[in-house]
Amino acid sequence: MPASQTVVFVVVLIFSLSSLVHSFQPLFTLDGNSTTHRVITQRAVLRKTAEVCRDIATGAGRDFSLTIDNSLTASKVLRACSSMGSSTSLLSSINFQTSITNMYFSNAKVDVIFALSDAHHFDDESFERGRDIITSGVSAVKKSVALENYVTGRWTLGFVFHTLQDFYSHSNWVELGETIPYRSLIKPDERLENLAGRSTPTCRNCTGENCADNLLPELMQQGLLTSGYFNPFSSDKPAGKCSHGGTVDRTSKREPVGGINKDTIGSSHGSLHPKAADLAVDATMELLEDIRQAVGDKNFMRLMGLSQSTALCIVIDTTGSMSDDIAEVKRISFDIIDRRRGTQEEPSAYILVPFNDPDFGPLILTTDADVFKANINKLSASGGGDIPELCLSGLQLALTAAPRSSEIFVFTDAPAKDAHLRGTITALIENSKSVVTFLLTDVLARRRRRDLQGVSTRVVSQLDAQLYRDLARASGGQTIEVSKSDLSQATSIIEDSSASAVVTVFQVVRNPGKPENFTFTVDSSLRNMTVYITGASSLAFTLISSTGVSQSSSQSSGPLASFTTAGNLRRLRLNSENQTGSWEIRVDSNNPYSVKVTGQSSVNFIFNLVEAHEGAHGDFSLMEQRPQSGGNASVLISVTGSDMVTVTEVTLVDSSGSTEVNGSLQALGSGNFLVTFSKVPAGDFVVRLRGEDSSATSRSTPESFQRQTSTQIKTSSISVTTEANNTSVEPGSSISIPFTVATTTNGVVNDSASGTFTVRANNDRSFTSTSPSTVSITEGSGGKANGTVTLTIPGDAASGTDVTLTIVAENAAATDTNYALIRLSVAAKVTDINRPVCQEVSTSGICPSSASLCATSQWEFIANLTDGINGTGIDSITIRKGNGTLNTSSVTGAGGENVTVVTYSASCCSQNVELNAVDREGNVGTCVGQARATTITAAPVTTAAPVTPAAVSTTSSRGHTLSTSHCLLICVVVSLLWK
Repeated sequence: MPASQTVVFVVVLIFSLSSLVHSFQPLFTLDGNSTTHRVITQRAVLRKTAEVCRDIATGAGRDFSLTIDNSLTASKVLRACSSMGSSTSLLSSINFQTSITNMYFSNAKVDVIFALSDAHHFDDESFERGRDIITSGVSAVKKSVALENYVTGRWTLGFVFHTLQDFYSHSNWVELGETIPYRSLIKPDERLENLAGRSTPTCRNCTGENCADNLLPELMQQGLLTSGYFNPFSSDKPAGKCSHGGTVDRTSKREPVGGINKDTIGSSHGSLHPKAADLAVDATMELLEDIRQAVGDKNFMRLMGLSQSTALCIVIDTTGSMSDDIAEVKRISFDIIDRRRGTQEEPSAYILVPFNDPDFGPLILTTDADVFKANINKLSASGGGDIPELCLSGLQLALTAAPRSSEIFVFTDAPAKDAHLRGTITALIENSKSVVTFLLTDVLARRRRRDLQGVSTRVVSQLDAQLYRDLARASGGQTIEVSKSDLSQATSIIEDSSASAVVTVFQVVRNPGKPENFTFTVDSSLRNMTVYITGASSLAFTLISSTGVSQSSSQSSGPLASFTTAGNLRRLRLNSENQTGSWEIRVDSNNPYSVKVTGQSSVNFIFNLVEAHEGAHGDFSLMEQRPQSGGNASVLISVTGSDMVTVTEVTLVDSSGSTEVNGSLQALGSGNFLVTFSKVPAGDFVVRLRGEDSSATSRSTPESFQRQTSTQIKTSSISVTTEANNTSVEPGSSISIPFTVATTTNGVVNDSASGTFTVRANNDRSFTSTSPSTVSITEGSGGKANGTVTLTIPGDAASGTDVTLTIVAENAAATDTNYALIRLSVAAKVTDINRPVCQEVSTSGICPSSASLCATSQWEFIANLTDGINGTGIDSITIRKGNGTLNTSSVTGAGGENVTVVTYSASCCSQNVELNAVDREGNVGTCVGQARATTITAAPVTTAAPVTPAAVSTTSSRGHTLSTSHCLLICVVVSLLWK
């Protein structure tokens, strides 16, 4: 297929189905006509991202021809936004699509965690509390961006989206004839007006099943705002009030009967569902615009995940014997940075985590390559006389900070002192789908650890190294065992993986090893294909092309590939990119080995485990534990970016090669396929996808292709569920999270089972927590055991950070584990909801009426900006529109408030200015000025006697618009009176 096309397969594992709904359907719809939270979120993100790209292009004088509408895809937006791209550039939208996916999965989580919270869904006329949720969430997102914690920002943003979007489905805003979003929902300093009182009747009975006219005429005439009451357990509601409606809502059975929701086409007011969905898209875009103005275009794009490349993530041992390793990490990292800076392959983020003993961290997370370089330069090798180090603690920080599906490289020459974190690390790997590769130097030889006291010599056992091998295998990474002198040859794998659009074509691990033949398919979209083989020095292999040409391991440079050896790693770079078809690798070894085939291609797929949930908001949500052994499974594949690809086969492949579970495909339309599996056995699986691509112009018949996941899916006969009732915590607070452990048989809880389970609860921030070390399932308990984890957040924890809690349960035989993951954002209570205020002081300069003379004249705009006595203070002032020079100074106002005096000067060729002022809470005010033909100058503010002029010419991203036509003479008079 042409390299300019981008195809992303979003693979979702589904384990059951529920028909209950109470909101826009979170992820999927069965009627084919209703719009879900997933679609609303994706449309809004794509359209707003495209708008930002258009504005950037316009400002730079570049063309932007993309039509911005609901037909946008991630690949179309990425292509249009890639200023350095061309029609032949290889672009992959997988990072962008993954970021959007994360946002709509956290959106769907609201229907699980807050299923019965009226405020999170704007039910029960809870408008003030619903807006408070939006306000606190938006504040947390902005603070996450300020910390460059974009992963947490996206996760929090999805939660905010859900509440905002539900307003248009659950209230009567649409019925009131409103055609634009209710902007006060994202402007907390504005009053929510025309709210129906608690005693005001709002509805009358529906006529049979017809609820189209059940809102009271007097309510509509007065323009009063209401929403439906909802309760799946009780019919109680205030007299005369509307209900949400639907089979689950018991209040809808009590007069006035019926409902007013517009969640789907078939809802009580389903005829208005399309309008509600469209308004929800527009409102989500307005919220994104508010965030954009607060954080700036560049950071906004990073928040949306618009990136071609992955993060460069290094976790490194800094003890005494690691000086050579540190020097090599510096060399390869600096080389990648220097060669790719400013290109599409520049890393999207830089992550560095040092570790030793007794310390690990701090985590360095930045998008600034120079900051990353400076921190690597600070690394030094010292200490470490007792050999084991806190490797897994450092890796835990990286796994929770890195974007999903990142590749993380761990450098060490020591065993892990914190091996008890193995279950936690495995859970984070499976959940994040990040690939972890260990580069182990001299680990299987006698090694020297230098410290101030001298030299100690130890031996690292095979058992110690096996822990790293097991973790790498679970992630789809590799364990490279190499001497320090050969390390520079092995680090080429970092350069390979940091390129854009890297895909896994085939991967297999054999332990124990055995001679075996493996096949994989090469398609014409693949470039720069590389084969990695790890194993003992005695391992032999033969590579055979689709045309029958072969090359053996005795040929370092042959007709098919050139390869190098570094320790246990063989790296083969294929010579030809034209030999499409079925290739073969024959491996001859009885020792453990691995084979991995990668390339660069626009064709790729991502997958996420989800689980069905019942109740008021039934649908699916992100599954954050292992699927159950013996249970049924389905895979939903959504094809984006091209209609020229057909999926022909999706298979769960056991890592041992002994089991393949083929799925039954069902086309759902719009590029979606449902693949059904029956009774998935116990084991470790990867997802292999095969299909046909009809876009290759040089072929008369469709071309076959294959892709494979890296991260393993491991089934379990243990279930771990949590009852978290919040997604954010305040600094200085504690949160208790109940959890339940159960044994399952064929995917169903075994209520007659008994047993004791080891419980390990860990968080990536090392916050204080308490939890039971074991829980026991006893007779008569229904096959379940309960426990509680209590987590305490330090008072100095910064807003915008996050904490990931992992609860791992292991059976008594230590043969089976499962886990639950809980993400919590840290958010201080919002106390400043007011936007900075702009007061114009003067506009001076005479601009000629003739445009041809504009360059010969200048004009100047002066204004005072303040955040008030009780505000958090102005953090930044930027030019949003205009092509001039901005200078600022600070003075103290008459009331003791801090005043920022801005002076903007420009050529008369640029006669308008719009300034954005952002306070430390993220509230955004906008100050507008315009050149005039005459000069009327007010006395400027001075530090001795600050001027307090009348407020003029002010608008805000939060919506206030003050008149721009106040006469400047008023400013003069006020100034004179003040003096």
